[in-house]
Amino acid sequence: MSWHIRHPRDERQAVCGVPADQVTRWETEDPPRSDYACEDCLTLLEDAARPDDYQHPIGDPTLIDSLRTIVAERQHAKIDGVLIDLWSASVTVLIWDRLKDRHRQRLLTLPSHELILRCVAIYTSVTKKADGS
Repeated sequence: MSWHIRHPRDERQAVCGVPADQVTRWETEDPPRSDYACEDCLTLLEDAARPDDYQHPIGDPTLIDSLRTIVAERQHAKIDGVLIDLWSASVTVLIWDRLKDRHRQRLLTLPSHELILRCVAIYTSVTKKADGS
């Protein structure tokens, strides 16, 4: 059984996402010892410790501008503690541009990562229908 590294920004979980109450042993060395620590924790530690590129409170429409910047720069970014890849950002912007204003306002009531996941789900369902699957 490998030891986990506590998430630097969220004490309720390990870097790899395992909830803290399910972790039996924590790796406490700095830097962590690779022969004891969870491989996923070691791999994700650098991105977990990285500061946010953008922060947006719930309801902030400038989140879409940040996503457009990610797409324009063709580079992932960290928004509100979550690493957003280029594909997720571009799909979110694509869906956002096609939504009516009332649907946009409903989406803005969600945290940023939930808004992105919802747009990805919409994209997936639309493309699945178009493929005939």
